[in-house]
Amino acid sequence: MSSTHSQTWHTTLVSVCYRQRYWLQDRGSLTRRIQDCCEQFFVKPIFQAFSRIYGDELRVMGARSDELVMVREVFLYCGETPVVFAHSTVTRRNLRGVWRGLNGLGNKSLGTMLFNNPRVKRTPLEFKKVKQGHFLYDRACVSLPIKPASLWARRSLFTLNGQSILVTEVFLPSILNLPI
Repeated sequence: MSSTHSQTWHTTLVSVCYRQRYWLQDRGSLTRRIQDCCEQFFVKPIFQAFSRIYGDELRVMGARSDELVMVREVFLYCGETPVVFAHSTVTRRNLRGVWRGLNGLGNKSLGTMLFNNPRVKRTPLEFKKVKQGHFLYDRACVSLPIKPASLWARRSLFTLNGQSILVTEVFLPSILNLPI
């Protein structure tokens, strides 16, 4: 597979079952949707630091390849089970502005912050099936006892006052066990 093809994200879904499509295409708060299905929901942060941006995020973020960005990675849990791996990036210049609260989120949901502000705008969703060797797959599978052949991911930019944060969510197989 060429590196160009492997970096392609799509605006439409093909060959996706109804239950996966339900979760992937919902434009509302994923946090709220999972909370509605779970008696015990929590966010488990696993990484937050300045880091290099990954290749397929460069264009979307408008960042330079040598630029360090704030990366936040968390798992969203329903009870004892991780259902989503979330990877968010924000450039240093945007971290000083409206997204400065990202530093202090800890185990709070970024989704709550994004969807509680009606002025935050969201770009259309992009989708990708990620496999072993893609950074999102490798990071998302860290806690899985059995590694699936692939995982579906989606991403979009959230913008407020001209400053953006890229939020990518990787749906773990256990998401399909939640009621819809």
